[in-house]
Amino acid sequence: MTEVNRSWRLAARPQGMIKDSDFTWHEEPVPAELGPGQILVETLYLSVDPTQRIWMERDSYLPAVEIGAVMRAGGVGRVLRSSLPDFSPGDLVFGMTGWQTHAVLEPSIRGPRKLPEGVPPTMAVSLFGITGLTAYFGLLDVGSLKEGETVVVSGAAGATGNAVGQIAKIKGCRVVGIAGGPQKCAWIKDELGFDAAIDYKDEDVYKRLGELCPDGIDVYFDNVGGAILEAALSHLAMRGRVVLCGSIGDYNSAEAGSGPRNLMNLVMKRGRMEGFIVTDYAARFGEAIGDLARWAAEGRLKDRVDVVEGLANAPAALRRLFTGANTGKQLVKVAG
Repeated sequence: MTEVNRSWRLAARPQGMIKDSDFTWHEEPVPAELGPGQILVETLYLSVDPTQRIWMERDSYLPAVEIGAVMRAGGVGRVLRSSLPDFSPGDLVFGMTGWQTHAVLEPSIRGPRKLPEGVPPTMAVSLFGITGLTAYFGLLDVGSLKEGETVVVSGAAGATGNAVGQIAKIKGCRVVGIAGGPQKCAWIKDELGFDAAIDYKDEDVYKRLGELCPDGIDVYFDNVGGAILEAALSHLAMRGRVVLCGSIGDYNSAEAGSGPRNLMNLVMKRGRMEGFIVTDYAARFGEAIGDLARWAAEGRLKDRVDVVEGLANAPAALRRLFTGANTGKQLVKVAG
């Protein structure tokens, strides 16, 4: 019987919140033959990330997904067939599988990479995937973190944010997380060990940052942009650093974000604000995964995934990121 590949393809550039009608469902035969250096994988789990909303709409650090193309996404799959040396049927790999049940992968900066022995597939697309790596390099390299500093992270209950806070604690820092709702704030404090949490849905973020960071913020890791970024800039310590990772609050807006009005505070505080893309550090991924794996094995770094079942629900899973429905890393389970 011919194997069938099921996929979501981009049908339209999104306007506002992502809709199911922005995609079309396709079914087609799985390729029977592979070219040199290719592997065929069955997708097990898909990574769901805010940046996918950008890929749908416009060129960025990657070209926009073409209309009619399989929706781009990283994922973990099981090798079914291989013409690539060192990859064999049964191997678990990470690569840009896209929103589909089967994918043909070939070597690139984004994989495929074999999963280390004993690493669960979910962890490969969370803590050891792009979000964990983003937290690691953004905080330690871009943020130039030093022991004893005060770190504030927004989107603190999300995949990247919770890892940022935990790594900062491992490095001997005081950590304040900004999250939405009492349950998320309780989770980052009681389970992850953050020193304090601010509920942006129910508290005055500007006021609370002043109360919780009386000596200023040494490193602010920004995942949301907008008014919260402005509030953090107002409380920056002397020579403080702002790490620009994302601006999820603006991704679904028809208009560009207005941006913070107090950038002059960077001058007054001799501060630095810098953006980055994690693939800039691809040559050092092994170093980061080694540290992350050791901290996880020691019980100092916890991983939490939020799994939506079924490829058919991938559009709904992506929307969850923009409504605050997820806690931890959002994944889609495609196959067992």
